[in-house]
Formats: sequence, structure tokens, C-alpha cells
Amino acid sequence: MGSLSAIGAGIVVIGAGLGIGKLAAAAMEGIARQPDAAPKIQVNMLIAAALIEGVALFAAVICLINK
Repeated sequence: MGSLSAIGAGIVVIGAGLGIGKLAAAAMEGIARQPDAAPKIQVNMLIAAALIEGVALFAAVICLINK
């Protein structure tokens, strides 16, 4: 049963990486289009990244608890 937890934790990490990558790409594109809005975009990007990481950490902990 331990290998299933490892697979679940791996899927969580992959999902979080994809989510943060997409978030950063969209933020960079937005900043490139409207440089004046950069501070607002950066703040919103950091908040969203923190939420993604929080959910990923929670899911990884659940996967590892269910060993």
C-alpha cells in the first residue's frame, strides 16, 4: 500500500508544478501586455501560487498519512 501513497504524492507534485507553471506564464504574458499593471498582477500571482501550494501540501500529507 506504500507504493500507492508514493504515486499519489507524485501526482500531487506534478499537478502543482503544472498549475504554478501555467499561472506564471499567464502572469508574465499579462505583465508583457500591460507593464503598468505589473504590481497588481504579481500580488495576485503570489496569492494564487500560495493557494496552489497549500492544496498540494495538504494532498501530499493525506497521501503520506494513508500509508
